[in-house]
Amino acid sequence: MLSPASAAVVRATLPAVGGALDDITARFYGTMFAEQPELLDGLFNRGNQASGEQRKALAGSIAGFAQTLLANPDARPDALLARIAHKHAALGVTEDQYTIVHKYLFRAIADVLGEAVTPEVAAAWDEVYWLMAGALIAQEARLYQQAQVDPRNPWRQWTVVERREETADVVSFLLRPADEGPMPPARAGQYVSVRALMPDGIHQTRQYSLSNAPGDRVRRITVKRVASVAEAPEGEVSNQLHRTVRAGDELSLSAPFGDVVLDDADRPLLLVSAGIGCTPMVGMLEHLAATGATRPVWALHADLSPAEHALRADTDRALGELPGARAQFWYEQDAAGEPGARDGLMDLTDLDLPADADVYLCGSLPFMRAVRTQLLHAGVPARHIRYEVFGPDLWLAHAG
Repeated sequence: MLSPASAAVVRATLPAVGGALDDITARFYGTMFAEQPELLDGLFNRGNQASGEQRKALAGSIAGFAQTLLANPDARPDALLARIAHKHAALGVTEDQYTIVHKYLFRAIADVLGEAVTPEVAAAWDEVYWLMAGALIAQEARLYQQAQVDPRNPWRQWTVVERREETADVVSFLLRPADEGPMPPARAGQYVSVRALMPDGIHQTRQYSLSNAPGDRVRRITVKRVASVAEAPEGEVSNQLHRTVRAGDELSLSAPFGDVVLDDADRPLLLVSAGIGCTPMVGMLEHLAATGATRPVWALHADLSPAEHALRADTDRALGELPGARAQFWYEQDAAGEPGARDGLMDLTDLDLPADADVYLCGSLPFMRAVRTQLLHAGVPARHIRYEVFGPDLWLAHAG
């Protein structure tokens, strides 16, 4: 609960702090990594730092949390907190690291805003920070307990039993625990973190969805090689995995986490994806097939071309095992050679979709925004639409 005095100060200063958050977070990360470079070894992704995505996500989450407190001092933005807590748990974030972040974040606030940061302003925003941090620490502690994970040692070695080339830029790795111990529990739609050693000796971490049914005797992750585009660097982890990992090698994985999971309901189900966003959807389809689900299922996917459509055979196989399941694919190129496929971008306007469906989205942010708008126009309630993103969640961060 935010105190009335702090709420008044935060309300008065939110425009100034919010307007400077991008500068504040840039200063925060720059100073923290300069003084504590070990934090770049596995905890923070250098690609997200270079692109500015992590900075924008942090700024948006702080502003969104503060706005929620002002609207209702007793409320907490559960979707925001749950999404962050699962990401943190997949990285092994520990309680003491919140103290480190606090130190550098509030130093950056003082540096950027200068004399405007009076003792009263600092105390009010300190209260906001620790309310958010305390809620996250509590959620993460529960997640670690449920997963039976020690956050000080969250990694487990897995053996690659097969490397499978899916497309020119997508490869799947089938994995078993190297210690031959039991599989950690997982739910369809969850992801694991992969911790990879880079050529310069620094570990980098990236999350990948489980792309097969979580009850299988092997776990599968499916990795798209992220190329360098404009000023954005290539994906370090994805390219390292593509270049170096073969059958018989070992990978360091976290336990499965993620809050966008398939619910056990009987409502119609829409699984909507684009590009490599198909991975959690295929895992959900395989889980539905393995458990003999009878709920109506639509699988909707958009891709550049049939040749770029990863896990297409697995999708078709799972759909064939589900009674009454239907699929529709869109391809920007070469759609004419695929029976039933449509040309161009995903367009739902003439599909007779069930308005009471549960919807799961995964793909680029522009794709998900466009499809969500179409779904809302089709009468699907916003509360029935859930989504997953790879990397920092800029959509949620700026939803305020």
